[in-house]
Amino acid sequence: MGRRLVPLTLDNLQDLPHRCRSCVFWELDPVSGEAAVTAGTTALEKEAWISAVLLDWGSCGRVVYVDDVPAGFVLYAPPAYVPRSTAFPTSPVSPDAVQLITGFVLPGYQGQGLGRVLVQTVAKDLLRRGFKAVEAFGDARWEQPGCLLPADHLLAVGFKTVRQHPAHPRLRLELRSTLSWKEDVEMALDRLLGAVQKEPALRPL
Repeated sequence: MGRRLVPLTLDNLQDLPHRCRSCVFWELDPVSGEAAVTAGTTALEKEAWISAVLLDWGSCGRVVYVDDVPAGFVLYAPPAYVPRSTAFPTSPVSPDAVQLITGFVLPGYQGQGLGRVLVQTVAKDLLRRGFKAVEAFGDARWEQPGCLLPADHLLAVGFKTVRQHPAHPRLRLELRSTLSWKEDVEMALDRLLGAVQKEPALRPL
């Protein structure tokens, strides 16, 4: 079984789960997001966002392939590029951190360590770029597929709560800790990115 991790670009955007390709929940502020949905331009907005982040900041995602079949992805960027993050009551993300926006491993590939590989690849990338941590807005009431990762799963893989909230706590993971994960944490990470059991991983606005 061959694994291959590549940066997310416009060329492989189509390899994300179907609705993720045009979901702009994070990429636009709430008003602009609703306008894009109404106008039917979410796919174009998604492409424009990825292009802008790549040009201004660099790599903002990873896609993992197993035997050349897309098996999962992770998306991340500094909060300045994530307009939706300012709409959360627990914002802002710390200035020394990058936001883990979302991630998913497709059901047929869960339990194979791909979640660990994805996030460790992100950690190494961000450490090389001088960042110390990754932060995420968790869903403390997660019950079904959505655009936020479950808070309890984030906690299970080593994130710590930095700002409490009954619905959307902000959590933080020190990047260096991801490079020495033990087996139990690796299994929890696979559960984190595999928490959504059905494609699509993200819902449209």
